[in-house]
Amino acid sequence: MPKSAERCEEIRVQTREMILHKSMLYFARNGFAGTKISDLAKYIGIGQGTMYSYFELKEDLFQEIFKLVNYESDIKQLKLLSSLPIPAKKKIHELTKTILQRLEEDSNYAGSVVLNTQMLLEQDVSYSSSDTTYQSELYKYTAKIIVQGQKEGSLVAGNPLKLADYYWGVVYLYALRTLFTTKFEMISSADLERTLLSGKEKI
Repeated sequence: MPKSAERCEEIRVQTREMILHKSMLYFARNGFAGTKISDLAKYIGIGQGTMYSYFELKEDLFQEIFKLVNYESDIKQLKLLSSLPIPAKKKIHELTKTILQRLEEDSNYAGSVVLNTQMLLEQDVSYSSSDTTYQSELYKYTAKIIVQGQKEGSLVAGNPLKLADYYWGVVYLYALRTLFTTKFEMISSADLERTLLSGKEKI
């Protein structure tokens, strides 16, 4: 018995969602430049022709994935947090709690951390990786909190952007573990905050 039009559309939607999810994992592992559609199709378990029936270009597929994992709302929340009239140490606690909760509960968030970090490093070959990374508003607002904490004496001394890089570098590491390993010990708030809090604040 032939499938109804409704059932065919349902299957197409499910297949598209499956392609997007598995492609997100593949891009997160291999980066945009290191991904070939032929290899991606093999990883997903579908024919290359089927891939092209859903997405004509690799760029089209990546843009759809990017919409799923866009950092825009996270940047808005971090911008708001950085401007609140509360101590920087409390801001770091709130940021850390939110990050760890989302890493544990939402694979799309883990994917967004990995993909956005890789995009920062790939987006312009004329930049060094550190210069490109520091263009991110995510780093800039984190650095703003760090500057406040340095003035208050609660956060360690040093270049605020580099310290933001250390902090998000640890987040990136655990996002990778969340996506690609089944058994791992989730980082604690104290472990993540150790990159920023001064010695007296760690006690």
